[in-house]
Amino acid sequence: MPFSSGGGADAVGKRLSDMDNNRFVLNSKNASSLSVPADDADRLLALGDGEAALLYVYLLRCGGELDTARAARELRRTETAVEVAALALRRAGLLTPGEAALPEGDELPEYTARDLLRRSREDPAFKALVTECQRLFGHTLSGADLRTLFGIYDRLGMSGEVILLMINHCAARLRRRYGEGRLPTMRAVEKEAFRWADREIFTVAQAEAYINDSERLEQESEQTVRALGISGRPLTPTERKYLDGWLAMGFGSRALALAYDRTVVSTGKLTWPYMDKIVRSWQQKGLFTVEDIEKGDPRSMRKKAAGPAEDPGGDDLDRLARLLGSKEE
Repeated sequence: MPFSSGGGADAVGKRLSDMDNNRFVLNSKNASSLSVPADDADRLLALGDGEAALLYVYLLRCGGELDTARAARELRRTETAVEVAALALRRAGLLTPGEAALPEGDELPEYTARDLLRRSREDPAFKALVTECQRLFGHTLSGADLRTLFGIYDRLGMSGEVILLMINHCAARLRRRYGEGRLPTMRAVEKEAFRWADREIFTVAQAEAYINDSERLEQESEQTVRALGISGRPLTPTERKYLDGWLAMGFGSRALALAYDRTVVSTGKLTWPYMDKIVRSWQQKGLFTVEDIEKGDPRSMRKKAAGPAEDPGGDDLDRLARLLGSKEE
């Protein structure tokens, strides 16, 4: 809005020119002051969003908790404007959800068509997200899909970049397991979004780190399945639970192949509970690599102490012949 003070723009320019070459100093005589962490200030400056900066100062002044209705009244803004500013702060890592941030039962709220239309008009980032998702899926999203996507964006507070990384991650996982042409359903994306929210994955850096770890574990899983001699079928839910649990403990495919070998030697087959006992015993001893296991596992130590097995031929046969000869005498 242009200045409307008397004298018009020329008068305003003259008044500004009288103020030490248009340089200004913040005039604060209040003894009590607010302290903005340097990192927060850098993030706010990088945002370049005046509404988000205003909301940040307001929250800093009011103790840090956001009540959107109250903030809208006191800042003379609409509640929607406050919500958009809050999302900007959250995506910048400056605002985190409270204890009740996630809907109960991993279910997103119900949104009306009016909600979607209003936010699409007021939030260009969401509109761009919809366009990119439709390109990725190869079809126009249904009303139900749009509501789910909006819920992830709005209620879980994930940025469009993070959501797209998550969808591509889900698609890549399906391709590895079932081949080309498989795309996740929006319901599957929603479940994955709640898993990410539980792990507090909200930034691009956090998403990329999580995806890299997940892909590494997926590779270890595939190598372990081959080492277990399983092919031509997917793992059952119970088998997958065992394997995922071992990988989460920090074991790699080589160590699990060793546990499998010992299981088969002892039981004659792959027995998942028996193998689980072996793996957990190594975990308790802090043995996670093949090298550590062979050094620290009592079974390996007993084998080394016993030395190589004696050859049933050679000296043993000569000794037996002497014994038999002495008896005949």
